[in-house]
Amino acid sequence: MGTETIHRPGALKQTNKSHKHGKHTSKRELERLAKGKVNLKTLTRRPNRQQSRDERRQQAVQLRKNKRQEAIALKRAIGGALTAPFLTCVLPLNEMIDPNSALAFIQGCDPEATVTKVSERIRYMNVPRFRQRFSFVVPEIGHGRELNVLDALKVCDSVVLLLTAVAGDSDEMIDKFGAKVLNMALTQGLPTPMVCLMDLQSINPKKRTQTKANVQKVVSSILPDEKVMELEKLTDGLNLLRRIGGQKRRIMHNRSNRPHMLGEKVEYVANVPAAGQDRPMGTLKVTGFLRGVPLSVNQLVHIPGLGDFQLQQISSPTDPYRMRKLEDGEMSSMEERPPLMADRELQTSLQRENIPDEMDAEQTWPTEEEIVASRDENKKRIIKRVPKGMSDYQASWIPDIVEEDEDEDDEEDEEDEEQYMSCESDTESKVGDRESDDESNQFDQVSVSDEGPVSADRYDKEIDMEEERTTLAKIQAAKVDEIFPDEIDTPADKPARERFVKYRGLESFRSSPWDVKENLPFDYARVYQFKNFDHTKRRIVREAQQKEGNDVAMPGWYVQLHVKNVPQDLWSAFLSTGNGERLIVYGMLAYEHQMSVMNVCLKRTQNSTIPIKSKERLIVQCGYRRFIVNPIFSQHTNGDKHKYERYFRPGMTVAATFFAPIQFPPAPILCFRENPDTSLSMVAAGSLLSCNPDRVVLKRVVLSGHPFKINRESATIRFMFFNPEDIAYFKPCKLRTKLGRVGHIKESLGTHGHMKCVFDSQLKSHDTVLLYLYKRVFPKWIYEDCIVSCRPEGDRESSKSERSVTFKAKVEMMQE
Repeated sequence: MGTETIHRPGALKQTNKSHKHGKHTSKRELERLAKGKVNLKTLTRRPNRQQSRDERRQQAVQLRKNKRQEAIALKRAIGGALTAPFLTCVLPLNEMIDPNSALAFIQGCDPEATVTKVSERIRYMNVPRFRQRFSFVVPEIGHGRELNVLDALKVCDSVVLLLTAVAGDSDEMIDKFGAKVLNMALTQGLPTPMVCLMDLQSINPKKRTQTKANVQKVVSSILPDEKVMELEKLTDGLNLLRRIGGQKRRIMHNRSNRPHMLGEKVEYVANVPAAGQDRPMGTLKVTGFLRGVPLSVNQLVHIPGLGDFQLQQISSPTDPYRMRKLEDGEMSSMEERPPLMADRELQTSLQRENIPDEMDAEQTWPTEEEIVASRDENKKRIIKRVPKGMSDYQASWIPDIVEEDEDEDDEEDEEDEEQYMSCESDTESKVGDRESDDESNQFDQVSVSDEGPVSADRYDKEIDMEEERTTLAKIQAAKVDEIFPDEIDTPADKPARERFVKYRGLESFRSSPWDVKENLPFDYARVYQFKNFDHTKRRIVREAQQKEGNDVAMPGWYVQLHVKNVPQDLWSAFLSTGNGERLIVYGMLAYEHQMSVMNVCLKRTQNSTIPIKSKERLIVQCGYRRFIVNPIFSQHTNGDKHKYERYFRPGMTVAATFFAPIQFPPAPILCFRENPDTSLSMVAAGSLLSCNPDRVVLKRVVLSGHPFKINRESATIRFMFFNPEDIAYFKPCKLRTKLGRVGHIKESLGTHGHMKCVFDSQLKSHDTVLLYLYKRVFPKWIYEDCIVSCRPEGDRESSKSERSVTFKAKVEMMQE
């Protein structure tokens, strides 16, 4: 037999890697071997590595622990023995409900509870069972008192909404006043709500379940997360107290970022008249629990209805509503605190406007003589609109409306409106006819009263025909503006280059530059501006929450604020409105007393159907302030330029610009309009955007022309201009058509305004050529605080602001 040959692998033989026996270590094994020691290079590196399982678990535990501690601290911040009590507003949504009956169930629910009645509308209650303190406020209700309810809801921690089961129909469950107030409160920001149903025992036992289900259905449509509670016996009142003290409260940043106080006791002390003092002053002492953030004695305070003031001192009297009585020789922590005195050098100044330097920059301002001469030239005409049937005493409270001759810019605006209204006159007349037909049809279908027929003469006497004609003209103008936006007719009797000398053409509205500091009015030198508004807002709010020092009163203290230099006649007028028993004091943040240009976002309410013209007089409630301004409207869009809106139509969302004191967001905005019967109706709501004078609002006018002869790439346009000089002046401007064509003016043809234009494609015969021109518009310095004012005794020819009465006070006085 032969020898066996052994197979030997060749050069291409595959060799596999051998298994690593125990040499491989995982990440978890490496961590176990390191025993917590970290390499220096790993320690100094940025912590951008992926966390391990144990690190993620520990981080989640720590975050959960911090959130739990924050929730517990927030819950213990009020309602305890050494903190401010729970402040609850009791608000009935139907005039059939008596809020005192609801308070009777609450006060009698615990025999050990201590009830202190400060006034008819403020009561304190200590419940030893819960170791908590409660305070209940009943605002003044009724038509014309809506603003009082809104002011009370601003400072309350929770609100109890009262409903009655005997109302019957679901539509009558919340009456007209209740629906109006509830709508305003939801727009402003409703505190933590609770809904209580009363008078359920008076219903047939077989119908109680269905009645409560109907009430729950109505409440769920307004407040989806709220469950209706019964308030029929003492145990129901105890359950309500338990819910008030243990529920999770809503955080309203506009209130929590500022110190605020509900003044339960108010005392006015007149000062000794000083030599040469024209107006007697006094000190207003307001006592109550401080809430929100710490209050410094050197910062300003705002009192709705009175204005902005400085503090003289903050004293700490004994808390009369403490949980237990002090033993003999035991001193309260409140009594040990010395009064905080204001420092004149550190106090915030009441100066509201900036004093411009006339020699600054290169522009020369007019002298005082020139300003006085220009004022004398303006003729003033005083008009007072008095509703029919009003007495002379009631009419004396209506402020005078002073009409002045408008300046050149206003005359140009009027010319724009007149020429705009003359455009498409046939269409406008058709719209007016159609509107009148609609109005007549509506009047024929709607019945005035179900009680019986009303005579035509009596009905006509109750209608203000002047207001009817004004409203109809405004609705027609707004409809024409919506159909033909910004289109006006070129004047035939005046050169267009002179009529539109302040306007300019833009290559692109989005990308073309516009200098924000160009040709600013003199009023812009009187305002303040931030380099970075958002950064300043965050810094100011953070400093207010972390404020410490010897001149600071902390939240939860029972304090007495000494507000100095309150005019005596102003306080007397405020007392006449019936609000002297209860005051609300807000601590103002830094810079919130100084004037600036405020930009707010507004949206029309559902019940408001009449268009609002730009520069129309409105009552605006911004956060804790309420004032009267004439805003200008612009589109709420992104970019550095914003198109001016002539009308604020229903369903629109616009940005309003006006002069007002600085306020840091978030701040809810409510806009009211005065009705002919002196009542107020909410027409718009929104929020504060910023306080920035650099917002560019451009007013656009559109000149239109029509094709006369159409070639392949060019066309002869007429009716846009009427002389060759105007064509040469506007030759650099770009032309656009309604069908999307773009072109420019090439040359003038003849002497009657015909011009040859070149476009990117052939025009159609039914197309319209447009020329867009823009001009920057600014708001007018028309600002008036909604405060109670009166005429000084020694000055019978006082100004309009000194004679005017706030709308809130005027409505209350007329009802009395």
